[in-house]
Amino acid sequence: MKVPLLAFNDKGIYCQQADVYLDPWRPVTNAIITHGHADHARWGHKNYITHYDNVPIIKHRLGDINVSGKDWNETFTVNGVKFSLHPAGHVIGSAQIRVEYKGEVWVFTGDYKTEDDGISVPYEVVKCNSFITECTFSLPAFKWTPQAEVMTDINNWWAENRAEGKTSVLFGYSLGKAQRLLKYLDPNIGTIYTHGAIENMTEVLRPLVDFPATVRVTSETKKEDLLGSIVLAPPSAHGSTWIRKMTPFVTGSASGWMTFRGARRRRAVDRGFVLSDHCDWTGLLESIKATGAEKVICTHGYSDIFSKYLKELGYDARTAHTQYEGELGEMDSKKDVEEERIEEQRE
Repeated sequence: MKVPLLAFNDKGIYCQQADVYLDPWRPVTNAIITHGHADHARWGHKNYITHYDNVPIIKHRLGDINVSGKDWNETFTVNGVKFSLHPAGHVIGSAQIRVEYKGEVWVFTGDYKTEDDGISVPYEVVKCNSFITECTFSLPAFKWTPQAEVMTDINNWWAENRAEGKTSVLFGYSLGKAQRLLKYLDPNIGTIYTHGAIENMTEVLRPLVDFPATVRVTSETKKEDLLGSIVLAPPSAHGSTWIRKMTPFVTGSASGWMTFRGARRRRAVDRGFVLSDHCDWTGLLESIKATGAEKVICTHGYSDIFSKYLKELGYDARTAHTQYEGELGEMDSKKDVEEERIEEQRE
């Protein structure tokens, strides 16, 4: 029986011919990493390969690792298998992994989105025979409003809160969402403050993107300084002792899950902004069609529902179990959480 070029096992997505794993969740010898979120970039591998822009990100998050960077579309061969990285548009440095052997081509998307956010290299369609796709928001209910409109709403919300003498606290994941928000916040409204975990990651990324100026919230920051300003914070800061000094404050959250009112209630935020670093329903379907793939493997998200729908469209579709978690996997890394606790202890 022919061994598939890529197979799923208890460690990750495995290419037996090259003895290489893609985004493995258990320690392996050779790992190719799509991007820096905690569910895709794990500590403990002997050798890491990723895009150049992702190198400083995973070094910041994982510490002293043996990592080499590759450029977009740069081909590198391992035991006859050709690999290359292509833009995924998910967050800065995020890549799809193309794998080719004896004329057979597979593409693993990692996480991806088709809307150009202005800070990540835009998603690139890569032709293939087999396509491994995420399905985080693979329901028709998920249809994204253009980024420019969402950011206008956010800036208007901030301005309204400032007029009422309140601090605006906006939650977004420390890698990706926070920088996307920061890029388009209007500094003419007021000062942009940041939680330590977000500030540290933004400092890593400033050499790559021109971001507005920010001020780190520290134990010396006074409540009076924050009034009328906006504070970017990771979701885990909500309800913590760290946030108490923001009073009086209004909270907002930027996430694809804000599509549902129930999600806003569960997260106990005053305002929800629908902004995701993943594809919506249309983006997923259009991307899959554009690859020309006949075989589609659906991973994290509404994978069962989505694969069934793809079968109805004529694809050879199935699901595969992984430890990837979509937006949940974008929660703070262990290092970010430790930094947050240090910030709280300083209070």
